[in-house]
Amino acid sequence: MTMISPPAPAQLANNLSITGLLRSPDVMVRETLAGLVTALALIPEVISFSFISGVDPKVALVASIVLGLVMSALGGRTAMVTAAAGSIALVIGPMVKAHGTGYILPTIIIAGLVQIVFGATGLARPTGGSVTRWLCLSIQSR
Repeated sequence: MTMISPPAPAQLANNLSITGLLRSPDVMVRETLAGLVTALALIPEVISFSFISGVDPKVALVASIVLGLVMSALGGRTAMVTAAAGSIALVIGPMVKAHGTGYILPTIIIAGLVQIVFGATGLARPTGGSVTRWLCLSIQSR
């Protein structure tokens, strides 16, 4: 069994592009295995959140796969996890019960637009007169 040694930080920074991954098979193998482990770990989470929110588990699994593919194409940040969230399941559940599944997509799009507006206007900054200044620093994302 061959051990894959972690690359130096400078080498890792250069390999974050597609061409960098293709030139370095060790990083490609490591990133692929990390993606597979994450995807397999998300299956029970997605199914449980689908029961909480009242959505068919097949629909939730397809939505999770689409979300993962879109976010892998768009990119992200280090240590960012894109997956179902318990807080969203608890908000979506009563809405699905009252109005049906047809309102899930518009609701999520509006929530995303609110996040974009908060980011663009500076309301999401942890300092400098923003809404988040009342939140504990340990729960604020940097």
